[in-house]
Amino acid sequence: MFKRSFAAASKDRAGKARKVSKRSFRDDAKQRMREALNDATPDTSPSLGGGSPKLNSAIVTIAVGKDLRLFAAHEDVLARSPWFAEACQEQFFSSPGQRRITLSDEEPEIFSAVLEYLYKGDYYPRLLHDKKRDTWALEDVAADLTSNLDSKKTGGPAELATIYHHGVDDFILRDTVIYCSALRFALPDLQRLALRKQGLQTGIDVATIMRSARFAYANTPASDSRLRAHYLALIIRSRKTFKRSGTMQMEMEKGGTQLFFDLFVAMCNHIDDVVEFGQVSPSSKVLR
Repeated sequence: MFKRSFAAASKDRAGKARKVSKRSFRDDAKQRMREALNDATPDTSPSLGGGSPKLNSAIVTIAVGKDLRLFAAHEDVLARSPWFAEACQEQFFSSPGQRRITLSDEEPEIFSAVLEYLYKGDYYPRLLHDKKRDTWALEDVAADLTSNLDSKKTGGPAELATIYHHGVDDFILRDTVIYCSALRFALPDLQRLALRKQGLQTGIDVATIMRSARFAYANTPASDSRLRAHYLALIIRSRKTFKRSGTMQMEMEKGGTQLFFDLFVAMCNHIDDVVEFGQVSPSSKVLR
């Protein structure tokens, strides 16, 4: 990779010159994207739109998860979600210190991401856009892994992409759960963000994908097909891996879910498209 250094010197208090460390062009690009994200506010975020929230509004307490972990948020921030706006309205006659919403079926880590999105327009790890290449990537978390986690417990990006869900009693994809929570709280922009982030995840094992797909089907209506379609496309695109998978074989034999009928239909459509493409001659393509 082409690297360029910037030989700049600055004076410290003692009057001595101090060299600036060399950085690659990619490092500089990432730093500029991070600075742009850090400067972003709900007012400037394309995800949130509208005006910035009033941070002097009433504080609402939210009890989340089976252990009822407590969160606090400004009412005007929560009201960006129609679901929370209605819930806060029900608390209108309660005294400011007594306003409380209980979400015992939500995971605290997931609600934390939702709350971060309501305040900042994104959630960790943030989505970075390289305007020059017009590509998207997830914020690099390698430094945080090194400093915050024990090396024996780290499994790389694939492990960071999952969360232990008490309702499933196993690990599933974090962005899938965030998508379903965004659907519940009527936050379509957060749904799109979670889906885009999940599309950037790699190295996920078949068992985790299948558990996550079942969760997606169980927590989305048939009318909301984007997340379901994502899993169908993923399985078809990676069919060589899934074809060799004992987990996939066991799931197919067990069956009994809408997922596998949809997968069958999607595979048939895929085959039909391939056959139709092979039967169309170059001349007929021009005539069409």
